[in-house]
Amino acid sequence: MATTVFERRRPPASVVQHSLADTRQSVFWLDDLAASGGQPTRRVLTHNHVADLAVVGGGYTGLWTAILAKQRNPGTRVIVVEAKSIGWAASGRNGGFCEASLTHGRENGLARWPDELDTLDRLGLENLDAIEAAEAELDMSFEFERNGSLDVAVEPHQLEWLEESLADAAGRGDDSVIYLDEAAVQAEVASPTYLGAVWNTRTSAILHPAKLASELARVAEDLGVEIFERSRVLRLETPGSTGAASVVTDVGRIDSARVVLATNVFPSLLKRNRLMTVPVYDYALMTEPLTAEQLASIGWSRRQGIGDMANQFHYYRMTRDNRILFGGYDAVYHYGRRMRDRYEQRPAAFEMLAGHFFTTFPQLEGMRFSHKWAGAVDTSTQFTAFFGTARDNRVAYAAGFTGLGVASTRFAAEVMLDLLEHRDNERTSLEMVRKRPLPFPPEPAAAIGINATRWSLDRADHNQGRRNLLLKTLDALGLGFDS
Repeated sequence: MATTVFERRRPPASVVQHSLADTRQSVFWLDDLAASGGQPTRRVLTHNHVADLAVVGGGYTGLWTAILAKQRNPGTRVIVVEAKSIGWAASGRNGGFCEASLTHGRENGLARWPDELDTLDRLGLENLDAIEAAEAELDMSFEFERNGSLDVAVEPHQLEWLEESLADAAGRGDDSVIYLDEAAVQAEVASPTYLGAVWNTRTSAILHPAKLASELARVAEDLGVEIFERSRVLRLETPGSTGAASVVTDVGRIDSARVVLATNVFPSLLKRNRLMTVPVYDYALMTEPLTAEQLASIGWSRRQGIGDMANQFHYYRMTRDNRILFGGYDAVYHYGRRMRDRYEQRPAAFEMLAGHFFTTFPQLEGMRFSHKWAGAVDTSTQFTAFFGTARDNRVAYAAGFTGLGVASTRFAAEVMLDLLEHRDNERTSLEMVRKRPLPFPPEPAAAIGINATRWSLDRADHNQGRRNLLLKTLDALGLGFDS
């Protein structure tokens, strides 16, 4: 079995140990937001309320839903209820990549919805354009930079994948995808691991995740949305076949004509969705700000987001103050779909990431990481979000964003509002919206299957990308975990 570049060019252990010696176990984005003034402390839901729309979840999905509902009908009374604080989970701790794709990449879209992929691509670009425009239109500031993204090949067999990606773009007349050979990509970003790349110039942006969540909450409140924090919803009640639905906490409730569930990776309030997603933990590091000399040594003046093309891939980007976020590769599932704070503390994952960072940028040896953290990703078997309604169309939901939800949460908000309003339009007619993916099996089958798949993906990366029988079977069944 072949070795990977990260095994062949492993840095000395002392370099890794030095880089992590004083690293803080904390989410950089949330700390940075607090340092710049933070967010207001919001009320706990302590009494009974009546609303036209109740939104469960104070992340991107819930906040976009609240804003768009008020823009559609300013007279609508909208209440958002959040178990902890705005943006504390996935919305505050992701990598800050804002991608146009609604299908987790064209390959996944082609495999599942080939007849409507052109429409999905167009809607995805329109959605990304709307997020970019919102920063000015809604007077928000979340450090949006539409610099595009680099898909980099770090192993020889990945060069063929680059050629396929370029040919696909050319076949569609898309001149926004630019091929970079080894010399060209290393002139863009100086890493000895790069053998080639494609630069997606218009379909990707970077932003500050926690500031986006904070700004969405501020705009929502300016529009008249009420937000309650530290108010965990215990259950959803829908007595009778018509009428209101009730969102119930331990000390209060919201009786609402309609409800949106935007709970992401957390257990659904709907029994039908309990097996639709699994939580997979993802890990990230943040460097200290680079000096002028360090910046000069790596180039990266166009500040694109970067991801390598392995199954177990890394993603990385620059921040506004010239730090480098470096994450991915090690995705961990815990038996029983369990989520625990202690799972975020995984020294082996951080040490591996640090080693891979210095393999990628050996010229930065000696620098330190200021922050390390983790978060759970809500993975679905179709590898992208799914949508639906329940309880006689009183409740709408979206989940399963699978790590590419920063932009698509806004699209999901539009879809859920369309469904609740019985709108028959381009979005609601999509097969991706109308059909539910397959659920994951219960335990112990889930853990056995997920961990066997993770092992198989690792083996593929060590075998020139060749997929074994398990992966080929999953591909044939249309199940997820393709990266």
